[in-house]
Amino acid sequence: MDFATIIGLLGASGMIIWAVSSGGTLNMFYDGAAIAIVVGGTAMAIMGNYPIKRVLGMASVIKKTILFNSEDPEAVIGKMVHYAERARKEGMLALEEDSENEDDLFLRKGLRLAVDGTDPSLLEKILGTDIEQLQTRHKEGKQILEAGGTFAPAFGMIGTLVGLIQMLSGLDDPSSIGSGMAVALLTTFYGAVMANVFFLPLAGKLETRSRDEVLIREMIIDGIMAIQTGDSPRIVEEKLKSFLSPSIQRKLSDERENEAA
Repeated sequence: MDFATIIGLLGASGMIIWAVSSGGTLNMFYDGAAIAIVVGGTAMAIMGNYPIKRVLGMASVIKKTILFNSEDPEAVIGKMVHYAERARKEGMLALEEDSENEDDLFLRKGLRLAVDGTDPSLLEKILGTDIEQLQTRHKEGKQILEAGGTFAPAFGMIGTLVGLIQMLSGLDDPSSIGSGMAVALLTTFYGAVMANVFFLPLAGKLETRSRDEVLIREMIIDGIMAIQTGDSPRIVEEKLKSFLSPSIQRKLSDERENEAA
């Protein structure tokens, strides 16, 4: 579970609620018409802009964005070095059992292809296609969230115009001015909150998640191909360390030296 996302979403919402309640009551910021315009309008615009199947699939995308646990690159290197050591001692067929017990579906697929003797270029193409499809799915999810971040403030402005028209048309009736002004201001408020507390932060986090997952999968591809070509565990480790930042590379090198000592 990604606590940073949860803390960010709940923290932003909590500070807004605190600011609202400190200057009055929460009832002052509730208006059914404003909610219908912004929330309903945004939802309908998203469905009008994207296939319904993709829109309904956003629930799983959002869930994955919040609950997704990115695998530690250092743990991936450890796995690949272990597989390289076993393949070097016992041969590639020894990894067949490991492939059945591997929890990572992408790594399991790669190990099976390697054990079956798949040509390295074909193996890279197959696994690379999986990465491309992953990026496409994440890109579509990000686009839908960004569309929500665009539509919500726009419908907030539409609601503001509706409220102003109602207010101006009822200047001869002072009792109608308050309701019109409430809709005018609250719709802008709702639109800004939806965009900046929900849609845009989740779109940014999904992009980050996508980069992290792609990095891990690229490391796995390089590791499997190195094992398949018979590289030593040390070479496999060095190849995969090149994906990481210099500070993490130094950390892994220090740990290796300490183990050797």
